[in-house]
Amino acid sequence: MKRALIGCIAAWVSMGSPVVEAQGEAVMVVEAHSGKVLIGTNSTVKRPVASLTKIATGVLVVDWAEAAGVNLEERELVVPASVAGLPGANPMRLVPGERLSLRDAMASTLLGSDNAAALSLADHVGREFLARKGRSGDPVAAFVGEMNVLAKALGMKKTKFYNPHGLELPKQVGLSTAADIAKLSIYAMRRPGFNFITRQKERQVTVKGAEGPRGYRVKNTNELVSESVIGLKTGTTRAAGECVAIGVERAPLIRPKADGSKGVTPRRLIIVLLNSPDRFGRAKALIPKGWGIYDAWVRGGAQVQDRRREILDVPNPR
Repeated sequence: MKRALIGCIAAWVSMGSPVVEAQGEAVMVVEAHSGKVLIGTNSTVKRPVASLTKIATGVLVVDWAEAAGVNLEERELVVPASVAGLPGANPMRLVPGERLSLRDAMASTLLGSDNAAALSLADHVGREFLARKGRSGDPVAAFVGEMNVLAKALGMKKTKFYNPHGLELPKQVGLSTAADIAKLSIYAMRRPGFNFITRQKERQVTVKGAEGPRGYRVKNTNELVSESVIGLKTGTTRAAGECVAIGVERAPLIRPKADGSKGVTPRRLIIVLLNSPDRFGRAKALIPKGWGIYDAWVRGGAQVQDRRREILDVPNPR
């Protein structure tokens, strides 16, 4: 990841072509620390993933900030001119020239699924990528390029991002799979700066405009967020259907070891649903089902017969 950040940290549809809608629900349930795949249905089928794209946007901002020593709370961005023509959600009514902290932009992006905030983040960080390389060009394109560098580093072989927000625009229909989004989610939830935001039910943010600062309360679109459900992201478009990725924390498993010490096994469930008929109801039902399969696997000695099929490997590109 460090190399990518320093380095410059056949469109699927042609102009005017119709967007193909996803067929059937895709499901991936995996225990994040072991990588054990627990449930998978249509999990490797490529399809639009809507605003789950913003998981990659958010975690890339976090990685860049850590590598560059940037405080997300203190650094401000300027809303770019490109937000003026952007369709979809702009809940803070951002207009070009306004300012807000990167932390507040992240909150609106990840909690409120704010397309304008996501584009503003990509513009700001993309300019940093270009400056580090000593180049000029489109900062958003530079940022999206790094999103795809991250995807490749994580082994997301069937994923291609075209923008930082997930809107289905001409020549900008990003595709991924439930398995690939699970990989991205596992990596994102390893980053404290990311899951600190996604586990919040709401957050008060401030926008500095021409008429002075204004406050806005961003509410999490993930209805399941609770003490144990700590993220990650929702998404919905006509082509993608209802999508959600959640992370579920569970107390670590503590077991005595032969030398008398205690072994601690952390446990976190990642559930990804694409084109779901009832994303929140289905995800909620999959939590106990997933843990039941995992517990039975652990009781049986956590044996793995075919690692390629049974384990979702997520490398650490940093």
